[in-house]
Amino acid sequence: MNTYRHYTFLLLTVFCISGCTRQSPEEETTVSGLEENSAISFAERFDVALAQKENWRKHWQEHVGSFSSYDFKLIMTDTLDQYEMPEKNPIALDDPLAPYQIPHPTGNGVIDIYSYKIESQDEEGRPYLNPDAEVVWYKEDGMKKRLLFMGPSGMFEEASWLNENELLVLGFFQDDEGFRPMAWVIELEGLVLRQYSLNKVTTTYPMTSYLDQKIKPLTLK
Repeated sequence: MNTYRHYTFLLLTVFCISGCTRQSPEEETTVSGLEENSAISFAERFDVALAQKENWRKHWQEHVGSFSSYDFKLIMTDTLDQYEMPEKNPIALDDPLAPYQIPHPTGNGVIDIYSYKIESQDEEGRPYLNPDAEVVWYKEDGMKKRLLFMGPSGMFEEASWLNENELLVLGFFQDDEGFRPMAWVIELEGLVLRQYSLNKVTTTYPMTSYLDQKIKPLTLK
């Protein structure tokens, strides 16, 4: 097939797909309305979660200024793999990090965002940190599922449940523009990940500053 015929074939294919999937004005209005309502509903639930994590929001507002859930924009949607491995929660009840694990609302295990990152503390109470970070779900049935993983360009700083199926993780990522607050929402039932980025950035942010503030009162071995 020569270049002209190939280009014509592609145009016809795109035209056919566009024509076959085109919605009526009424359908487009309905879909748009549903998406808008869904976005508003999530933003309202997100604001409730931010209010519960007020220390995290205040910490970042010192660097980027005031913000709300409506300042976070969806930048990626992905599907998580279904792989799990047998491993029980290694954090005992008397471990200093135990209160920082997040129990599932219906009792199906806990979420852990710190034990992989934090190894120990120095004499001044500053935590020694691994360069990488992960968010793990230790399920009630003794299985472990990694939900998120990130290298040294960012960190997971907080997490909370929006409901029994949705987990919200807060943190940051360093890109070419600087340090940017991020939010990850994980739907456990369908293993769907949505990543949100704040529309504000700072060029200076001490990467361990939030964990220094939160973990320093602890005594880790």
